[in-house]
Amino acid sequence: MLQVEGLHAGYGDVQILWDVNVEIEKGSITALIGSNGVGKTTFMRSVAGALKPFKGTIRYDGQEIQDIPQPKRVQMGIVMVPEGRQLYSGLTVEENLLMGAYTRKDKKKIKEDLEWVYTVLPRLRERRKQLAGTLSGGEAQMCAVGRGLMAAPRVLLLDELSLGLAPVMVDTLVKVLEEIHRSRGITIVLVDQDVQVALSLAQKGYVFVHGRIALSGNSKDLLANPEIQKAYLGI
Repeated sequence: MLQVEGLHAGYGDVQILWDVNVEIEKGSITALIGSNGVGKTTFMRSVAGALKPFKGTIRYDGQEIQDIPQPKRVQMGIVMVPEGRQLYSGLTVEENLLMGAYTRKDKKKIKEDLEWVYTVLPRLRERRKQLAGTLSGGEAQMCAVGRGLMAAPRVLLLDELSLGLAPVMVDTLVKVLEEIHRSRGITIVLVDQDVQVALSLAQKGYVFVHGRIALSGNSKDLLANPEIQKAYLGI
């Protein structure tokens, strides 16, 4: 579904990614792990269209998309929930959710999807008239995920889902991801500081080290890998 080949990317004269190759299968959950500053977010932004790579190919359903602008990629079904949530603090929760559907024209389906988001994230229904800037960290992350879902994604890119959240809220969000994956078959690519959470949720993982893929494989195998346990799990 999504193939990234020979990706080199960065910011200005600073190169962050070097010859990165990643394949995301349709309907899968894939985790990208590694220390801070190793290129995971740069990779996600390159796939989403927020950053133009220096070199390399990004294919989506067989079509090269590295030169396609981000709004068009959203219409194609590639949607990113960025680190830091980036909500419109002066708008209500519901207005933020509807902003996620800005590229869509199917008003009836938008209404149906809003109801679905409220079903999988019931806290948002309770807060729908509340200004987004007054939400707790966990509620804000729910709103950011909900806004992403309102774009009708086929591929959902989640950058640092659990950052700064209490364990109980992380558990809630993990269950939400499992539900949207089960019910709608959305392909999920997940970056998270909590390696245990990320690999437990995913079927496959890629380990980033200094802007390159150092290791990849089945998530269970990665969790059992002594090097991963020592570097990221404190075992």
